[in-house]
Amino acid sequence: MEFNFLGRAFKGDKVIWCIFIALCIISLLEVFSATSTIAYRQHNHWSPILRHGAFLLIGFFVVMFLQRIPSRFFSVLLLGLPVSALLLVITMFMGEDVNGAQRWLGIGAFTIQPSEFAKISAIGFVAFFLSKMKPENENWIFNTLIIGVGLLCLLIAPENLSTACLLFGVCFLMMFIGQVKIKKLGMIALIGISGILLLLGSLAIVPDDIAKEYLPDRLATWKNRIERHSNEGQVAVTDLNEDGTLAYKITDENYQVSHAKIAIANGGVIGLPGSGTERDFLPQAYSDFIFAIILEEMGLLGGLFVLLLYVALMVRCGVLASKCEKKFPRYLILGAGLILTIQALANMAVAVNLIPVTGQPLPLVSRGGTSTIITCAYFGIILACSSKLNDAEHEDVDESIANVDFESFDSMEKNLEG
Repeated sequence: MEFNFLGRAFKGDKVIWCIFIALCIISLLEVFSATSTIAYRQHNHWSPILRHGAFLLIGFFVVMFLQRIPSRFFSVLLLGLPVSALLLVITMFMGEDVNGAQRWLGIGAFTIQPSEFAKISAIGFVAFFLSKMKPENENWIFNTLIIGVGLLCLLIAPENLSTACLLFGVCFLMMFIGQVKIKKLGMIALIGISGILLLLGSLAIVPDDIAKEYLPDRLATWKNRIERHSNEGQVAVTDLNEDGTLAYKITDENYQVSHAKIAIANGGVIGLPGSGTERDFLPQAYSDFIFAIILEEMGLLGGLFVLLLYVALMVRCGVLASKCEKKFPRYLILGAGLILTIQALANMAVAVNLIPVTGQPLPLVSRGGTSTIITCAYFGIILACSSKLNDAEHEDVDESIANVDFESFDSMEKNLEG
């Protein structure tokens, strides 16, 4: 009776459910630890984790609701594309500036991040049109996808270039999986790579004083981040220890990266559970750099476990997609799995200083509002698309049992007795 109740309550793939619950537990533990600076400012030890727990609870109910919706109804995400575009335009002019970026839109007492709605809308948009693609309409669908996704990414890019690149990359991979002609994709890839190289080259040759004076604030920020990352590890000759050896000096430019490295070094193999110190020094320890806190408090083993959870998520999404007979849920599963996994890898790469700071949160683990709920929506979509597969498997089992010839077993038993 109990297992039947759980089966009815928690639909969809059980592996995805296990990954979701594991990430939620890790999120509660690490955000509780990493929000010490917020608790100190608010003079309330429980306020930050209660806020985060409330958003996780809302996200859980979102998952429970979405898992019961037939996958065909997710085509409504098409309507989210123009709505998201409108919200992004409004945010450009009326958005709230937080940490030097105008990414949030205030609605009453709440703030939302339109780029998160844009991401999930774009996934549904691409999945829907790929599912309708045939040889006779391939050109029209390809042009529609490029225009729709390209416009959305252009609206996101001025304030959040990393999110725009992430979204376009995921949509590009979905088109590749959807068997759009390689020639068309190659042309888009060539244009995109050329544009990025041109932008990086232009930023590299512009002097710092001119960049600060004439370039938009976000362009100047990109230039500084790229330069800091490329110069990381270089120490001025004047920075010397008493014995004459070079000394590593923590400055305003390398502050985040330096404390992330200290956190990783402190953690070692097994970590310092609940005893990390860099949470008090590392900016955005509960968001952009939460993986560094995970490595400090859970050690290398804990960090590998979190990494494997996201890898397992992508692998399982691939397995589920391969079982889908219909194209739309197949592409939805793959799109949701890709955007969660690639965003997670980007966050981890920033924490260990493989790439410049991007501002991408660790899905479901980092402290957030809109991002947490939308991430839960991705899981809900995956579970909804996989629940049909589970129902089909159970039906196959029931049919196979019903088709068993029990009379043959009876005759076999009589022969053995004889």
